Amino acid sequence: MKNNEPIHELLLQNVRILDPLSNQDVTGDLYIADGRLRPPPRVLSSSCRVLNVPGWIVCPALTDVHVHLREPGHEAAETIASGTQAAARGGFTRVVAMPNTSPSLDHPDVLRAMLAKAENAPCEVLASGCISLGRLGRQPVDFEALKEAGVVAFTDDGSTPASAELMRTAACAAARLNIPIMDHAEDSTLPVKGVMHEGAAAVRASLPGIPSASEVNIVRRDIELADRTGCRMHIQHLSARESIELIRDAQSRGLPVTAEATPHHLALTDDDVDPNNPSFKMNPPLRSAEDRRALREAVVEGVVGILATDHAPHTAEAKRKGFLHAPFGIIGLETAVGVTYEILVESGMLSPLDWVRRWTMNPNELIGRPVPSLTLGEPADLLLINPNANWTVRAEDFASLSANTPFLGWTLSARPMLTIHRGRITSNQSGFPTPT
Repeated sequence: MKNNEPIHELLLQNVRILDPLSNQDVTGDLYIADGRLRPPPRVLSSSCRVLNVPGWIVCPALTDVHVHLREPGHEAAETIASGTQAAARGGFTRVVAMPNTSPSLDHPDVLRAMLAKAENAPCEVLASGCISLGRLGRQPVDFEALKEAGVVAFTDDGSTPASAELMRTAACAAARLNIPIMDHAEDSTLPVKGVMHEGAAAVRASLPGIPSASEVNIVRRDIELADRTGCRMHIQHLSARESIELIRDAQSRGLPVTAEATPHHLALTDDDVDPNNPSFKMNPPLRSAEDRRALREAVVEGVVGILATDHAPHTAEAKRKGFLHAPFGIIGLETAVGVTYEILVESGMLSPLDWVRRWTMNPNELIGRPVPSLTLGEPADLLLINPNANWTVRAEDFASLSANTPFLGWTLSARPMLTIHRGRITSNQSGFPTPT
């Protein structure tokens, strides 16, 4: 099957159909004709391609609300073209780009130029806008103008404004415009500038630590802002046990506070960090086994209802600077399905349907987009997964321009095999020929 080719006729037979919107988990057939989901005909035409793949999963294509596409300004690490192709290979048809580009997405003209470059991408690219001009934490952006230009959230991701006055201004604007703030919870006022979690592993590695308080302080502040202003507050890449407790309490009080978990924070701890490999350097850092346990439990409980990658490409040259000086961040789009399916579904912690829900329904509800489904008559926007592919993560297989991931060499079971966006094939790793 050729990428971006419209599907005339395709029948998927004996697949496990997972559709959270209709709460459907059944085994059956799914038929696509002229790019749309249709009832299977009684008699197939001679041109219909039939894929009989018992046990494979069909679900709505995934949405990632936390992706760094790096363009404009950092195209050596990633471009819109390469990042969206990585998204398609990972099973995503909708991503939200973060604004820490160069120039930052703090002005409607910059935003529109970025979105224009993404018009023909293999997945839909939505954008978040900055909270502060230049992401410097000093002056607020024109929130109304950025919303008119198309942003779906406000964030200074990579940092958060330290100014309480600025954040209150942003929260009031976001509440008025009914747009969430997606906040990178990191207290920049703390004196120690660490590179991994503050704990025994950091001591053994002789590396400065980042305390959980760095996250917890900002989560507490953001919850108070949500309470006072009615702003929908979303905490990005949650990592600390104390933060989870704060969010659980806020939700029990009916506050509009949500959070996301990344595959790497669900998979790894600070004990896994190789101090000689900066692909383990991320912010927030990999925390303790107790933090990881609490995060997994919160995902199962639904307190943390969204999965997101925080796909953060960096060049090999940048990561070769060593753990102290290399930039924070890892890529994640092409390994997200395999890592999270293994941790959450194969372990028995989550049902496959609830796993799909955290990649589809909940992210789209956050950003105010239609919830994807497998409704008949709609353009096909779906993902075909082989849950028993048993594939090895290799840098040479990435569509991303970067390979900074701690998962190199891992063998994972689940793999995206076919991604279809608006009735067109955007990624095919199934080995099946093109339907005609």
